Amino acid sequence: MRTVTFLILEGVDKGRVYRDLQIPVTIGREEGNALRLNDERASRYHAKIQTEDNDIILTDLDSTNGTRVNGATVQIRRLRPGDQVSIGRSMLLYGTMEEIAARRATGVPAAGGGTAQTIRAEELSAANGRGPAVEYPPAAEPEAAGKTWTAFDGDIPPLPNKLTPAQAARLAEIFDYLHRGLTTAAENIDANEEGTEIKLGFAEWQTVQAVQMLLARYGRSVAEPEGKS
Repeated sequence: MRTVTFLILEGVDKGRVYRDLQIPVTIGREEGNALRLNDERASRYHAKIQTEDNDIILTDLDSTNGTRVNGATVQIRRLRPGDQVSIGRSMLLYGTMEEIAARRATGVPAAGGGTAQTIRAEELSAANGRGPAVEYPPAAEPEAAGKTWTAFDGDIPPLPNKLTPAQAARLAEIFDYLHRGLTTAAENIDANEEGTEIKLGFAEWQTVQAVQMLLARYGRSVAEPEGKS
């Protein structure tokens, strides 16, 4: 029997992983849902996931506030690993990290021929007032770049054990601050219908770089704390 996995990226339940849910799956705030959201803007039974002809199909169940996939409001949509599903104030990432990586490695048809294996940002229309977009460079080949970056469970460095309550509170505050920065940058991305390309405005790109800069500063501060002899 096929299963689906969702990671909650935003909302009260952010950080939770709903792994290997057996299809069919309903999503909503009612207790009877296989994927229950603590979200007052989600309907009691908001959406359902089913399979047909080897496709994973998401259907909105006439919810009050609607369902969006990659920023577009949908009634029914085929899901692919890496798609973002927005329900109420919650944002869900569909697929395991391995499934998302496999989709990227396989590649998907790109406009004009060829294969698009990375998320590509294209220039935005001047009418949107958000400035020019920035294009991501092509991903380096594994043999040239060494071990590639992944978010697989086995590759994620563990958190330190036995933090004091004060240390845990400070670390959680830092994580929340950086998370809000990335969330702000991702709020206005514009994905095509297939979810193979996104448009990222200059302001959003600068926010991503600011988060990267802060992470670099935090890393240096940990390695070289002030006052260290």
